[in-house]
Amino acid sequence: QVQLVESGGGSVQAGGSLRLSCVVSGDTYRRLYMGWFRQRPETAREGIGGIDEDDQTSYADSVKGRFAISKDSRTNTLYLQMNSLKPEDTAIYFCAARPAWADGPWSTPSDYPIWGQGTQVTVSS
Repeated sequence: QVQLVESGGGSVQAGGSLRLSCVVSGDTYRRLYMGWFRQRPETAREGIGGIDEDDQTSYADSVKGRFAISKDSRTNTLYLQMNSLKPEDTAIYFCAARPAWADGPWSTPSDYPIWGQGTQVTVSS
């Protein structure tokens, strides 16, 4: 069983930066594809980006060039570096995991069986 715990959320002014962390524990030897998602009030959960076993990343157009995903395999930690934040980035942010062999677009929330509890990010104008 794999568990995910996010941290690093908070409040920041527009133009600022935050770095979210997601610690992966449990069966960490399992091959996983890791994704970051967010959910704004009264909207569906939205894929932000993902990273595969070879550190290849994918991003949604809305965050491309501003957000960066990385991971540290030594500490089993996934990161989301968020720069040039905008008020519309305000949301609850989640990390999620799915088997590395899973097909389908990285951005489909229903393809991820494992989720963290989420961390709130608030960007003020």
